[in-house]
Amino acid sequence: MVNKILCATSFGTSAKIVEVEATFTRGLPNFNITGLAHHSIQESKQRVQSALVNNHFILPARKINVNLSPSDLPKNGGHFDLPIALALQKNTDNAEDWFAFGELGLDGSVKYLDSIYPLLLDVALLYPDAKVIVPQDAKDLLCMIPNLRFYFVQTLTQAIEICNTPDLLPESQEGTLGFEKIEILGESYFYQSHFELDFKDVYHQPIAKRAALIAASGFHNFIMEGSPGCGKSMIAKRLIYILPPSSLQEMIENVKHQALNKQSTAYTPLRPFRNPHQSASKSSILGSATQYEVKPGEVALAHNGILFFDELPHFKRDILESLREPLENNKLSISRVHSKIEYDTSFMFVGAQNPCPCGNLLSKTKECRCQDREIAAYRSRLSEPFWDRIDMFVQMSEEKPNTSSLPSCMDSQSMQEQVFAAFKYQKNRGQKIFNGKLDEKGIEEFCVLDTPSQTLLEQAIERFGLSYRAKNKIKKVARTIADLAQEECITKSHILEALSYRRI
Repeated sequence: MVNKILCATSFGTSAKIVEVEATFTRGLPNFNITGLAHHSIQESKQRVQSALVNNHFILPARKINVNLSPSDLPKNGGHFDLPIALALQKNTDNAEDWFAFGELGLDGSVKYLDSIYPLLLDVALLYPDAKVIVPQDAKDLLCMIPNLRFYFVQTLTQAIEICNTPDLLPESQEGTLGFEKIEILGESYFYQSHFELDFKDVYHQPIAKRAALIAASGFHNFIMEGSPGCGKSMIAKRLIYILPPSSLQEMIENVKHQALNKQSTAYTPLRPFRNPHQSASKSSILGSATQYEVKPGEVALAHNGILFFDELPHFKRDILESLREPLENNKLSISRVHSKIEYDTSFMFVGAQNPCPCGNLLSKTKECRCQDREIAAYRSRLSEPFWDRIDMFVQMSEEKPNTSSLPSCMDSQSMQEQVFAAFKYQKNRGQKIFNGKLDEKGIEEFCVLDTPSQTLLEQAIERFGLSYRAKNKIKKVARTIADLAQEECITKSHILEALSYRRI
């Protein structure tokens, strides 16, 4: 008799279903696992045997054969412990498919691994309404995954009892996130109203803060230039708290990326904020892939959030140029000999830079020590095709002395309220993605200009030699400005403000 139970293994960023087969045959007692099993699975022999013995399950003195099908697919992960043990002890003839995920302790306890979460997301798509046995200690995290019937267990004994009782009902999965939320057209969006970093601490930068408000409302790529200490990094780090609220699907995607990156997993309404150092390698920014493991880079981890490059020109030229594809297509394809991976990269790019190597070119009190050729070389590190993919550029003024004691006119609370109002306005007109990520079809549908604004835009294109991409960027920024003003059509004033944020 051959017992079967289902599991899954990672294949790139997705999952492949694996059928765990177990049988006992005549021969000297031995334990074999076949099917391109990685060392992490071969080691499960000792864990499974010890867990079964310590829970009073006796294995017959026969040859144990466990096969992981399909046999030509490489498999890895300690989560195969539980399905292997269940396949050895399954004594029911029910044909219904069961899934099991979990690492076994020597005492029979069932443990959760972070690699399980992204696998379950794909199982929910491939096998909707499947029965899944998972560790109890991950209940709060896993119960938010839709389309699966979960059975939570703490020990191997409980798992065997559930697997051999096909009529047992699954536990209730009514999980609650406990975050503040708003309802728009019947869908919930979650947010945080506590601001660890507040825009009220940024003084004497009204234009930059207005630009930050627009960028946050439409998820526009945004670069700030200014003297050292004028507040560029302060603005970038505070943007995360005023971004539009997150849907449940977006939070699930963020947890999946955390698990793929071997980070601790937890739901949060705050969108991701990634801030790599300028010495980062190209692989750490874009990601890497081997036959057995996928490592998402910063561009994938920043999906649905912010990717912040401080001291932008100091990043390697090849890294900056490689960002052109994810900035334009919101996807990144990585091709290797053993792996072909595609990541979603719908992030908001934020950059900060000095006007020159010494940083004092725009200063009214300090003298610039740079030569003209040094300034030209510094600025040439960012190519025109890269600049063409940036929606907004702001040159920040130097903070005046004795202005830090003055009250700030814009704080994070008021800015968040404006962002949320624009977000609701976008959703109520049937728009599913942010203005900054609209494609040509979306621009034509939602970025409607009146006659004076259309004439003005055509004049700007002719005068400044703007590309077709730059034209669309201006339209999208103007659409966000109109959303903040709760106006249906883009007017001349919106185009003028959008042009003021264009690096020409």
